[in-house]
Amino acid sequence: RQGEEYTGVADAAYSSAGSKDLFEPAISAVHADGNTSLDLAYVSHNSENIGKGATLTTVVLKDRVYPFQVKLFYKTYADQDVVEIWNSISHTEKKPVVLTKFASANLYFRAPEFWLRNYHGEWAREMQPEEAKLTHGIKTLDTKLGARANLFQPPLFMVSMGKPATEDEGDVLVGSVSWTGNFKVDLELDNRDNLRLTAGISNFQSAYTLKPNEEFETAKFLYTFSSKGKGLASRNLHNWAREFGMVDGHGSRMTLLNNWEATYFDFNEQKLAELLKDTKKLGVDLFLLDDGWFANKYPRNDDHAGLGDWKENTKKLPNGISYLVKEATNNGVKFGIWIEPEMVNPKSELYEKHPDWVIKQPGRPEHYFRNQLVLDLTNPTVQNFVFGVVDDLLTKNPTLAYIKWDCNAVIYNAHSAFLTNQQHLYIEYVRGLYKVLQRIRAKYPTIPLMLCSGGGGRVDYGALQYFTEYWPSDNTDPLERIYMQWEYSYFFPAMASSNHVTEWGK
Repeated sequence: RQGEEYTGVADAAYSSAGSKDLFEPAISAVHADGNTSLDLAYVSHNSENIGKGATLTTVVLKDRVYPFQVKLFYKTYADQDVVEIWNSISHTEKKPVVLTKFASANLYFRAPEFWLRNYHGEWAREMQPEEAKLTHGIKTLDTKLGARANLFQPPLFMVSMGKPATEDEGDVLVGSVSWTGNFKVDLELDNRDNLRLTAGISNFQSAYTLKPNEEFETAKFLYTFSSKGKGLASRNLHNWAREFGMVDGHGSRMTLLNNWEATYFDFNEQKLAELLKDTKKLGVDLFLLDDGWFANKYPRNDDHAGLGDWKENTKKLPNGISYLVKEATNNGVKFGIWIEPEMVNPKSELYEKHPDWVIKQPGRPEHYFRNQLVLDLTNPTVQNFVFGVVDDLLTKNPTLAYIKWDCNAVIYNAHSAFLTNQQHLYIEYVRGLYKVLQRIRAKYPTIPLMLCSGGGGRVDYGALQYFTEYWPSDNTDPLERIYMQWEYSYFFPAMASSNHVTEWGK
């Protein structure tokens, strides 16, 4: 009969650590006096219509003893049958409080059994599905890559209730953490055979010190529920994404010719001019110049040098990008360009001038991912630099029609020369990235941007809200792409997926 003691606790809307709830909490904290308990109680709630068919419900919870408050936000989209959940945490204690867990969502389900469909992968092998019945204990989906959500594990999953859902039958929840960095989803089957789901930013090396009157806002957790199988759930998310989750969700997309697999780093102005003529002959809308067009002291002739030095290579392009933009216009096509502004090669002028802008651990050897390091976007000066890369290109070339934004590296050597508290690095990096993207969209609201990250490393709604499309994988084998894009298509509309025809798999 002990189980009865947990009535109203185990299924709390936002479970806290240190009280009667002995399951995995949604939130845990260390108070200013060292106490590690929370006991959150309902205070009030409010619902308001915020337009476009959306309603925002706010639920206020407060600790029964400490001046510690959590606001739960539930944004419901009636027309799309989609819900976004997030929360804000604040306090008025005399000294800082340390947040040791801060999930966005805490959901509770009752069903005879639960089936989880999640995904794993690797470079060129994204979105490999696995489906299995959940057993007692905790199943965790997470990533610790720092600068991107997905390499081995995307922030996307489905939970079927009773039996595995098919395309047209079954109860299923389809969920996604909208965060472009470390995330964590815990699925716990409890002693009553019910499922507790918590999801949000990962607390891995991220104990967050919250000052009095400061507010910590979590990432958003997005989900829909269908009682008619995965197909309906998928269409719900597609409808939501086109309206709210991406840039220009109702517009058309350009066809493009990318020079990468035709030339790799080995090109010059003449070669590109010839490819531009072929672009028009093929009936394609846009020519995209990929990696290799920049850097002079350490020219970008391979992936070992040049990242960070965003000036045209004068040997390859003596007349600059502006000449190619004009050539494209003369050939009746538009011109786009590849950038990777968050990254730096150790062999670059930027690294020589600003080593303090780089995420790296003092006194330890540097570890490289694709021969590069990550710039410290927690630093506002670095944010200005990254914004300036885009702004400079578009200011000098106002008819530039497309940007492919890449992010190949993960965060090794996690340390910021700018931050005092290193536990904030993983969270503040993503917030810094979003600040840059917000500035770009404020100044250039309509330019098409492709979201790329060594393939599909950033296919998440946290980033996609600033982009028109994403790159699913560097694998362009047509047969293998079918399977990857099929799985992506449960979560994202087809118009968001960018695709190339290449010789891969020939």
